[in-house]
Amino acid sequence: MEARWRSSAKPVQAPKTTKTVSFEEVSGKASSSEALPLSLHLTNAVFFSLFFSVVYFLLSRWREKIRTSTPLHLVNLSEIVAIFAFIASFVYLLGFFGIDFVHSLILRPSTDLWNSEDEEENEALLRKEDARKIPCDQALDCSVTSAPIISAQKVVDEKPVKLTTEEDEEIIKAIVAGTTPSYSLESKLGDCKRAASIRREALGRITGKSLSGLPLDGFDYESILGQCCEMPIGYVQIPVGIAGPLLLNGKEYSVPMATTEGCLVASTNRGCKAIHLSGGASSVLLKDGMTRAPVVRFGTAKRAVDLKFYLEDPENFETLAVVFNRSSRFARLQGIKCVIAGKNLYLRFTCSTGDAMGMNMVSKGVQNVLDFLQTDFPDMDVIGISGNLCSDKKPAAVNWIEGRGKSVVCEAIINGDVVRKVLKTSVESLVELNMLKNLTGSAMAGALGGFNAHASNIVSAVYIATGQDPAQNIESSHCITMMEAVNEGNDLHISVTMPSIEVGTVGGGTQLASQSACLNLLGVKGASQESPGANSRRLATIVAGAVLAGELSLMSALAAGQLVKTQMKYNRSSKDVSKTS
Repeated sequence: MEARWRSSAKPVQAPKTTKTVSFEEVSGKASSSEALPLSLHLTNAVFFSLFFSVVYFLLSRWREKIRTSTPLHLVNLSEIVAIFAFIASFVYLLGFFGIDFVHSLILRPSTDLWNSEDEEENEALLRKEDARKIPCDQALDCSVTSAPIISAQKVVDEKPVKLTTEEDEEIIKAIVAGTTPSYSLESKLGDCKRAASIRREALGRITGKSLSGLPLDGFDYESILGQCCEMPIGYVQIPVGIAGPLLLNGKEYSVPMATTEGCLVASTNRGCKAIHLSGGASSVLLKDGMTRAPVVRFGTAKRAVDLKFYLEDPENFETLAVVFNRSSRFARLQGIKCVIAGKNLYLRFTCSTGDAMGMNMVSKGVQNVLDFLQTDFPDMDVIGISGNLCSDKKPAAVNWIEGRGKSVVCEAIINGDVVRKVLKTSVESLVELNMLKNLTGSAMAGALGGFNAHASNIVSAVYIATGQDPAQNIESSHCITMMEAVNEGNDLHISVTMPSIEVGTVGGGTQLASQSACLNLLGVKGASQESPGANSRRLATIVAGAVLAGELSLMSALAAGQLVKTQMKYNRSSKDVSKTS
């Protein structure tokens, strides 16, 4: 059944009753190939072959131009012919497969405009649905409205009109039956919230499990489309607490922490209080550079060593930096470290990335350099853009030693009176416990970057609250906590050294409303206009400062023997979970 656009030149009067259009009719395609004199299969074969042939030809030509530094806009006769052939074949294939899909992506029209020409079939479908109506789930909007038919131009400027209950039911049944893919709902319906509710209902019927506790309303599903999450059915609520004020480098910060672990925010808050009463903490940024390490292979180990020497030659660095930096106005190549494994070569690129965390940015720069190197090393086989020497989302000694992202050290001197009155312990007890637990105990456990009490607790909570990648908590929590008695043993010097804090204030989850609000609370929302990268660097120092507070408080609780008592008081629920629905 074909579905066609009503012409905007002739407005159509609103029907008296709302007609039901099945999901199969919504996804119908208008085929322009029916008017061709040739056989349909033969015509398709010709245009498919033409399309992919010219694409391959043009890509080969442009790749060659990039190698030889020839401007792409200079084309010869054969390239002009190939471009025209590409356009012609693309137009044919677009017409053959129908324009409804393109309209759904570009115009996102109301699905009420997709009307069937077969009136008898629609009437039969209405009668069928009236005979066996099924109540909607509470997550779905069951209101039935009779919206007037409007022109296609007007659809672009207005919000999509909601489908009727019968149409919801038809789509849900198609998903349950497996005839309609769930991932296509957003593009076909043009309404992300509606797609989520329909997908949610279909999932409930397929699994037979209730999703009543998972909220659906109150979230902007448009904001995550194509960038944060696919096939959403709702969102998880995580409470956000505030620790602070944290006095760091002479400025106070209220640190947002998203967590479901009782005592964590309270404990970190106590550490902030002890630091504040002692005059505050100070932090220093040691390094700032995101890494990406592709792996390439040669026919012999000698050829791999030749590339290693070429990349590590200072005379070649400037040329490579120009090629790399073309990927972004913020990306600046800092260095390349090479590691040989037989005839395989790992290239660890390090670059600054402004206020972005920078994984995509550095990957694009690496790809530019690899394409450039193919000219002088045509026998180089790129196995993967990431060879795990980076090393992302995995505990690795290279991050612990060389650093990744922001490397920060944060310190404070805690007054002896504050240790006794606020932290309820002594300087001597803290120093001894830190040596036996965080240093000796971690060494006995074979820890990799884990010479601390619970740095990952604070890092994870701040990351979730501010829209960072929670998986990067693994290397970002690399931390060594040091404690020492100073001022003739009266006061405590405490420090945390964190070599690989990976944070950004633009991109990814930082743009979502809740996470953006938490960044704004810290004064690091978005990109810094005065100094690119300043906001992300400040966020890294705040993370280290919060870790310092968390380490100080937990170690004090352990030294005073208060941990179990506190956990039983603040981290235990009296609610009978077995009686909750």
